[in-house]
Order: sequence, then structure tokens, then C-alpha cells
Amino acid sequence: MTDKESTKLSIRDIALKGTIIALIVTVPSLLTFVLVWIIIDDLFLGVILGAFVHFIAMGFSLKISKKILVKK
Repeated sequence: MTDKESTKLSIRDIALKGTIIALIVTVPSLLTFVLVWIIIDDLFLGVILGAFVHFIAMGFSLKISKKILVKK
């Protein structure tokens, strides 16, 4: 096995790690939306806060993906 081949990620690794990143981004925003909607009973506020949390999580996803997607 050459050195160039050992540094590549397989399709399965990319799909698995991409799914993990997608869950890290979407679960907090959906959880925020549902909790605000149930507790405060305001759909519009739930949408705004859910979107806010989603964009914050997207900002962290770049740092997370750089750490996860690097094969050692």
C-alpha cells in the first residue's frame, strides 16, 4: 500500500462521518425549536430560536469536520 492510498478516506468513512456532523448540526436546533414551542407555546419564537441555534451549530461544524475527517 502506498503512502498516498493510506491517507484517503473511503466512501463509507465519509458517509459515516458526514452523518455524524449532520446530527451534530440538526439535533440541537430541532430540540430548541420543539422545547420552545412546547414550553412557551409560541411557534414563531421557536422558529427564530431554532434557526439561531442552527447557525451557531453550523459555525462549529467546520471546526468539528476538520478534526473528524482527517485520517491518521
